[in-house]
Amino acid sequence: MPKQVISTDQAPAAVGAYSQGIIANGFIFTAGQIPLIPGTSSLREGGITAQTRQSMNNVKAVLEAAGSSLDKVVKTTVFLADINDFAAFNAVYAEFFADNPPARSTIQAGGLPVGALVEIEAVATLD
Repeated sequence: MPKQVISTDQAPAAVGAYSQGIIANGFIFTAGQIPLIPGTSSLREGGITAQTRQSMNNVKAVLEAAGSSLDKVVKTTVFLADINDFAAFNAVYAEFFADNPPARSTIQAGGLPVGALVEIEAVATLD
């Protein structure tokens, strides 16, 4: 099965040589989602809490455009600009994955695009 590119206006448009998501072999792989407000180039204000919520909503939009959902996420990778934001990030993240959360890696990044405090990518099943 060839890969399929996913694109939605419900998440920030790709601003480089990447796709918002790719379907391959029964999985959807999202690009890292920073807290840009869809349809704009504006970064969500309000600190790590608001930025985590926006990034998660962006991930959700890409998954749904592919025919998947947050319930089908098997792995996320999270990049934080400051690991000291972990507790506040985790509190919001847990709202999206209340039951049976996916596997996750969380690291502090040296820097994120446009001054974002968080970037989140996900891998989910399509079934």
